[in-house]
Formats: sequence, C-alpha cells, structure tokens
Amino acid sequence: MDLRQIDKHDCVSFLEEKVQRLEDILRAYHSILVAFSGGVDSSFLLYMAVRTLGAHNVLAVTADSPTYQREHLKEAGQFALECHAEQIIVHTEEMKDVSFVENSARRCYFCKAELFKKLSAIADERSIRTIVEGSNADDASDYRPGFGAIDEYGVRSPLKEAGLTKGEIRALSRRFSLPSWDKPQSACLSSRIPFGVPIDTDKLAKIEQSEAALTGLGFRFVRVRLHGDTARIELEADEMHKLADPSLRRQVTTQLKKIGFHFIVLDLECYRPSGLSFNKTDQGAV
Repeated sequence: MDLRQIDKHDCVSFLEEKVQRLEDILRAYHSILVAFSGGVDSSFLLYMAVRTLGAHNVLAVTADSPTYQREHLKEAGQFALECHAEQIIVHTEEMKDVSFVENSARRCYFCKAELFKKLSAIADERSIRTIVEGSNADDASDYRPGFGAIDEYGVRSPLKEAGLTKGEIRALSRRFSLPSWDKPQSACLSSRIPFGVPIDTDKLAKIEQSEAALTGLGFRFVRVRLHGDTARIELEADEMHKLADPSLRRQVTTQLKKIGFHFIVLDLECYRPSGLSFNKTDQGAV
C-alpha cells in the first residue's frame, strides 16, 4: 500500500475516534443547553448534540446584545432551524456592567459571566442538567479570560474534552455538509476596541456598520479596529490586493466616512487574532 494512503487512513481513523469520544461525552449528559453563537464551533456542537441526543434533549440559547452582529444572529437562527433544534434568544446585559464597559484585559470574563448567569437560570427552569459551550482544543493556548467564567458556572466544553481542533471541526462540518464549515472566524464587536478605551453602543454600531459595508463590497473576512476617529482595516493576506483598485478604495473610504470615521487606514500586517496587541500586556483581540 502507498505510504501516503496509510497516513491518510490513520488520520481518518484518528478523527473518527475523536468523533466517537465526543458522542460518548454528549451521551453522558442526557440533556443539554448549548451556548450557541452560530460560529463554526458552536454550530458543529449543536449539530452533534442533536444527532447524538435527539432534538428533544437539546436547547440552543443565543445571546443578543449590542456586541453581537445582527447578521450573525440571523444566521444562527437559520442554522438552529435547519438542525430542528429549539432556540431561545436571551438578551444579555453586559453593557450595564461597569467592569465590562471599562474594557480591561478581563473584558471577556465579565461578558461570559453575564451570559452563563442567564443560561444557568434557563437551565434551572427547564430542568436541563448540563450547559455546554464551543471552545476547542486549540483555544487552550490562547489568552481567554472567559475560561474563568466557564469554570465558575460549571459549563462543559465537549469539543475541547474530545481533543478536537478548529481544523478538524471545519473538516467534519464539511463532511456533514454544514453551511458553517468555511465560515470566517467571528468574535464580539467589543474586541475591535483597544483595551482601556470604554465600550459604548455608538462605537459598537460604527464597527458593525463598517464591517457590514466592507463585506457588502466583496471582502469575505474583515476586522475594523477603532482608534478614535480612525478605522484600521485588517484583511486576510489573499484579499489585500483588492484595494489596489482605485474605484474600490474610493467606495471603502466614502462609506466609512459616512459612518463617522475621519481616517481610514489599511493594516499592512493583515488580520491577526492579536490585532490590538501593541504590547505584552495588551492581549486578547480577535
């Protein structure tokens, strides 16, 4: 047998073992509430939960707040419908929390704590035994203050427990024909604001409108980082060449200036998860 075929076979077998491990983990929960954002990971988790436990034992709960993009909320609703999963939209109130609004390096902790507080109340009302969320095995190496809230509220992370990486989750999602398999990485809008700059609804709206405008102009993946009256655009490397077109550049600057930015700049280092990290203590942008 060709050595490459052996490697491929071993790789597939290893992935199948992880899927089996995930199913065993989910089956042990009996009934679950899925913290469902509609991203690649939580979509795969919801699909596997319904497949393993049946839709009657799964509740998808999606948070709605000014930090969450309207388009993503719509996509999450459509995916839950296609999975035949019951979905509840819960309105979180992190914007009322001074600790969140002041935007320290622990911002994500306060956001997650607010979310899991709401999810815990729903789980109690529904007599659901376990809350699960979509962190994967790759996330363990990232700076994630939200993990503290996960531990405090006893939330489980089945994908991480099964050892599934982001790449494996995308591959499996593609195998199962999930529309989320190649969805760009997403994160809450507050991650575009530098630590130490207070978060408010006006800033969040400007960021959301700007990213929607750029997506509408044909960019698949984009971050608009807010720096006062300057919008710093991050694109993936394979989309940078598009802005060599003078007509497209004019459209970008015109639309973002209408939204309220005075200066529009392109970050030549492209998109990177630590896009706001200008020093070692300023981490966590996504």
